[in-house]
Amino acid sequence: MKRVSNLQQMIRASLLIALGLILPYLFHGVKDAGTVFLPMHIPILIGAFILQPYYALCVGVLTPLLSHIFTGMPPFPFVYIMIFELASYGLFISMFYNKFKIGVYPSLISGMILGRIINILGTFVLLHIIMSKPFNLGVVASGLFLKGLPGIVIQIILIPIIVYAVQKSLRSNTVC
Repeated sequence: MKRVSNLQQMIRASLLIALGLILPYLFHGVKDAGTVFLPMHIPILIGAFILQPYYALCVGVLTPLLSHIFTGMPPFPFVYIMIFELASYGLFISMFYNKFKIGVYPSLISGMILGRIINILGTFVLLHIIMSKPFNLGVVASGLFLKGLPGIVIQIILIPIIVYAVQKSLRSNTVC
């Protein structure tokens, strides 16, 4: 039974990674649409609710990495920051929701905040420590919270709806 469960987790994770590669590709034709609407975040956030933490973490790591390899987006060296940010979304939200049984909205919002904190810390390390460039918290935070506000609103509205629909579908398709 455990083997089937792991196979199901791998299949779900693979589908979410594929979606995480396709969605941003559709947005890259419009200038800055990726940083405004955050399309790569959507499959990772969905995965955090329907995958065990390990698989959700893997989706968060592999999606930006594969996107960078295939499309060059997110660009080097910021792809590393996205890897940590999206991996933390997957891990934290899955832990909150699946392990600690916290509700959808508190898990989603807490995970999104923690992921953005990881992004800020990663940006600080990359810019200030590794590249010896100035780090401006206001610029980084405004990029994450203000420029990405449409994407954040979309996530807060759509992710719970999608998660409930997917969970309902998965329950109705479960074979005993």
